[in-house]
Amino acid sequence: MRGAKIPKKGEQEMKGVITEIERFSLKDGPGIRTTVFFKGCNMACSWCHNPETLSVKPQLMVYPKNCIGCGACVKACKAGARTIENGILHYDRSVCTGCGACAQSCFTGALVMSGKEMAVEEVMSEVLQDRNYYRNSGGGVTLSGGEVAAQPEFAVELLKALKNENISTAIETNLYAPWSVYESLMPFVDLVMFDIKVFDSSAHKKWTGVCNQRILENAKRIADSGKPYLVRTPVIPGVNDNEEEIGNIAEYVGGLGGARYYELLLFNPLGESKYDALQVKNDFAGTRPTKTEDAERLEQVAKRKSGLPVRVG
Repeated sequence: MRGAKIPKKGEQEMKGVITEIERFSLKDGPGIRTTVFFKGCNMACSWCHNPETLSVKPQLMVYPKNCIGCGACVKACKAGARTIENGILHYDRSVCTGCGACAQSCFTGALVMSGKEMAVEEVMSEVLQDRNYYRNSGGGVTLSGGEVAAQPEFAVELLKALKNENISTAIETNLYAPWSVYESLMPFVDLVMFDIKVFDSSAHKKWTGVCNQRILENAKRIADSGKPYLVRTPVIPGVNDNEEEIGNIAEYVGGLGGARYYELLLFNPLGESKYDALQVKNDFAGTRPTKTEDAERLEQVAKRKSGLPVRVG
């Protein structure tokens, strides 16, 4: 692989924690892409449909319906987190070390580790398999998450390696990191896709855990940089699925100038099983996406306020 840095003897190779590498994606930027999902996030959106990406640490996901009670995981677990009593398997997450031995012993898919330490070379070996698809479709590689900016040093090294291979790059980000982080990423990024989730600052903090001032400031800096970008808003029932919120965001996005388009992403309910597998509370359990007629109404508001092409995904 051209341009890849080979660690010197005794030098520790930089690694990142990756949740998943998804090939042949058509939704994370132009063309056919490979999306690398970083683990760890600096926000805590109440509706997150990828809760396994919030913590940077590898986590065990448990799917009891797939379990056949063979007990292999009990033998593999050295921490005593997996036990079997009266033929019933039990899991004590509080003593789990996240080593993944139980998941490695489970052939039914009842236990799955979310998150794996990977070196830049390891990620590159996977994404380079589809180089021809990138070239023929105008695609490339997108770094997503979780949050890319939660592992900035690894992101920079991976982006450098991708550019050394002449692969088009994109990032998906919540923009909630110091601007210095994005300054380090920008030289190696061809497209920035970022979210503005809620315009009202107090409501933003209520639903995501942080205020949005830094996000709005960084959005302006991205726009002023001349880097190609587009903006997305997840449409969440009971949070921002109203004309006032979408209108305010759209107006701000239009005022930035230069966005390729503005996209409304309808609520994704498919994360419910992940909350169950992680054994964590899901505040949006049972919530369903905005109805078609309401989504169309919000689309028209977004078009009128932003002056941009608007997509609904």
